[in-house]
Amino acid sequence: MPDLLWDDVRNFFDPDLMGALPDVSVEGTSVEDWQVVFELVRSSGWAWEYLEGGVAWPLPPAAEVLTRADAETVDLRVWPVPGVLVIFRPMSAEEIDFDVDLHELQGQAGVDVLCGFLAAVGRRLGKPVAMTAEGDYGNRVLGFDPAADRVVLMTDRGPADRCGWTRLVEGASAELANRTSTRRLALGR
Repeated sequence: MPDLLWDDVRNFFDPDLMGALPDVSVEGTSVEDWQVVFELVRSSGWAWEYLEGGVAWPLPPAAEVLTRADAETVDLRVWPVPGVLVIFRPMSAEEIDFDVDLHELQGQAGVDVLCGFLAAVGRRLGKPVAMTAEGDYGNRVLGFDPAADRVVLMTDRGPADRCGWTRLVEGASAELANRTSTRRLALGR
């Protein structure tokens, strides 16, 4: 059975509500945790590409990448399945953050790909992995919960219970729609 069902989470996969590139992160990490992610990427069978300043290079150890990240743009691009790109941005040892493109994650198949990827990273690290709307770091909507050993719906207090889920989705959707409208007005669109 899937961790999450499309009908329950479709609003959190809507690029107009969440932003096309929602933020995904693992907090409280170290250089060693980044190295674990690099080893996961190398051993998983996923396609990947490491770029420094837009130029492809072999993937160095995490300690080297994190010292280079200050000097120029560093991206680790990972394709867990063809057509779905995850971009890690190693800027700080204290947080592993990456982007996914919601346009690539539509329908139940997209939900399953994202859940599988978040679970792989979270299990390997033994840490929670949380997704928020683009630029809205404080309001987690879903993520991998190590205690549950699966991807769950989240609030700031932890996994959402099924009873409160409808109110959470409606409230989050209304808030995100309001922010999107405000952004569009500010940009003159």
